[in-house]
Amino acid sequence: MQGEAGSRDAGDARYGRHRRGGGPRGGIVCWPADRDRPGGTGASRTAPSLYARPDGLDSITWRARGKAQSDRWLDAPAGCPSARMRFQSALQIRRSALPARAARIDPGRRWRERLLAQRGRHRMTTSSRNTAALTVDGLVKTFDVSAPWLNRVVERKPRQFLQAVNDISFTVPAGGCLSIVGESGCGKSTVARLVTGLYAPTGGEVRFAPGRSGAPLSAQMIFQDPYASLNPRWRVKNIIAEPLRELKLRNTAAEITERVEELLVTVGLSVSDGEKFPHEFSGGQRQRISIARALASEPEFLVCDEPTSALDVSVQAQVLNLMRRLQDELGLTYLFISHDMSVVRHMSDRIAVMYLGRIVEEGDTEELFARPRHPYTQLLLQTIPSIDAPKRDQELVGGEVPSPLKPPSGCTFHPRCPLATVRCSAEVPEVRRLSNGTRVACHLVTDA
Repeated sequence: MQGEAGSRDAGDARYGRHRRGGGPRGGIVCWPADRDRPGGTGASRTAPSLYARPDGLDSITWRARGKAQSDRWLDAPAGCPSARMRFQSALQIRRSALPARAARIDPGRRWRERLLAQRGRHRMTTSSRNTAALTVDGLVKTFDVSAPWLNRVVERKPRQFLQAVNDISFTVPAGGCLSIVGESGCGKSTVARLVTGLYAPTGGEVRFAPGRSGAPLSAQMIFQDPYASLNPRWRVKNIIAEPLRELKLRNTAAEITERVEELLVTVGLSVSDGEKFPHEFSGGQRQRISIARALASEPEFLVCDEPTSALDVSVQAQVLNLMRRLQDELGLTYLFISHDMSVVRHMSDRIAVMYLGRIVEEGDTEELFARPRHPYTQLLLQTIPSIDAPKRDQELVGGEVPSPLKPPSGCTFHPRCPLATVRCSAEVPEVRRLSNGTRVACHLVTDA
């Protein structure tokens, strides 16, 4: 026990610790009695201090020489009967009620009601749905994918052009949702960028209907990869506030902060999430941030480029339900891009099927799922898994998607079509409108 106590005292001395008040400025605020003072009758000896004074006395011995004085930091009297520290008095009980803003539950509700009042409607009527919010007529986009000039001269190669979009036309009704589906590389994302103005069309026309201010409808885009479209160095509140500052939609910093909080609550996030960075969220939460940023400028038209392709099934359902709710509450119009037929059926009023830059079939959602007319549409619907009717004995269609640099002649689907004829390989089919409103580009499809 004695050796253990000695080693403990040595350790205390090594690190400058003292039993009863050592330290460079430390000490006891007030000793209980005279016997406990360093100079008193009952004081116990402590290990020598490492903080020795120039006169050879340690802090305890030097302090014992002088008169006990009060601590000038804690204002403790020298002769107090016990070691106590003074505390501030408790805060007074609040008598008045909290402000109304602190007690609100849904900050986004007030913004949604104000926006709906500006647009003059709380529900899309039948007449407004018959009005076209977007009209695309003969849209064409060609990319120059040639090698550099010097390589072409040395290797004697001609210039190469890729026709990503080839003479497509469609309309999107106001307050509705048109979905464009197809395999990867068919030109869906190119159409989305042409509509939003990120690409300049080679030919054709894109027209937006007049909005509530008389100018064309304001459009925003939700990108496929939310992490790539969000600035990783910015906090979420700054990402959402950027459109408000650039477009000068709010005048003061307080109004911008209030609008950001409303948008965060509207998309199902908390106000405190605005202080975080994008990498601190999951994929579904990042997509919600992208939706909040798109809604910041109060658009009337949203272009959604595969917003749920990188999410799992459960998170997909949450994001899709959020988009449907916002469409119903705010009267938004969607151009939805996807390759998942199940997602498209949940979101769309009409569906357009693309293959190698062309629209091969367009129709109402239920009509297209019930009676697909084009062979390529039938192929896409056969790929949907079903628990009730599993398709284990299904014979898959052979072949792969041809290269867009060298598309097949005639109907571009004829190399994979089981019903192809000689006419299909020689003549490009025209888009015809059937009696039920479906538009099909196939030589073999008739109203009968």
